[in-house]
Amino acid sequence: MAEPVAVLGLGLMGSALAGAFLRRGHPTTVWNRSPERAAPLVARGALRAGTVAEAVSAGGLTVVCLSDNDAVSRTCESAGRAFDGRTLVNLTSGTSREARGLAAWAADQGAAYLDGKLLATPDTVGGPDTAVLYGGRREPFDAHHATLRAIGGGLTRLGDDPGLPALYDVALLDILWASLNGFLHASALVATEDVRAGEFAPFADLLFAALPSFVARCARQIDEGAHAAEDSTLETHLPAARNLVAECLARGVDADPPRRLRAVIEKAIAQGHGKDGYASVVEQFRKAPLEHGGG
Repeated sequence: MAEPVAVLGLGLMGSALAGAFLRRGHPTTVWNRSPERAAPLVARGALRAGTVAEAVSAGGLTVVCLSDNDAVSRTCESAGRAFDGRTLVNLTSGTSREARGLAAWAADQGAAYLDGKLLATPDTVGGPDTAVLYGGRREPFDAHHATLRAIGGGLTRLGDDPGLPALYDVALLDILWASLNGFLHASALVATEDVRAGEFAPFADLLFAALPSFVARCARQIDEGAHAAEDSTLETHLPAARNLVAECLARGVDADPPRRLRAVIEKAIAQGHGKDGYASVVEQFRKAPLEHGGG
């Protein structure tokens, strides 16, 4: 018989999680602060719990996905000692510090804890390649591995530290937002000549297709601590960055993003990296500027 599962929180993602468990035949008990949100899942065979404790007591595995980790803490604490001897999997977005705090709380309740981050949107939950990153002890991960595959077949345990998935999550969003903002800014720039974003996008796709090789090269150089120029030096990049700023200023497009890019390159060159490759810029990001503090 498939393992029983409880799902706490039935927003878009929580509902998708519960639906994925139901599709795989897991007896699924659901709880939500607004009980009416459970109706579509109940119609598909889920059981609606009246309290958090009732939901948690329905099986050995509870998956929670709420708006933030403060809500997770309040919700789980309302269950009293119901978590004793069970496993809590938290798929809520948050910080690494919050994840470690929740892991400590779970341990005090006698529960195992896994922190997880879905690299997915609700419509892709349950896919065989849907990526989910987990952090926490191996024992509960191995014990519930087959069940957790129901929400994403591309599951990876990063290690014992429950804070690592949250760190990976925000770091990957850092890449995503920077890439999207780059495309949006570039689209605004070419639009000054009435070039539509759809016309420009195929050329951006060519660049994105080449990124994996650049990322692999940068990663190797960062890990080796050697940033030799294998294609072009920072001194070569600087004039192009200055041209980008000039083009933005001439066309009335926001020049702040390229100004920041130019400033980083200029600072790296001033510190003696002019003949190094672009990966050497990583040294500029290792410590927050004093004027911005640490927060």
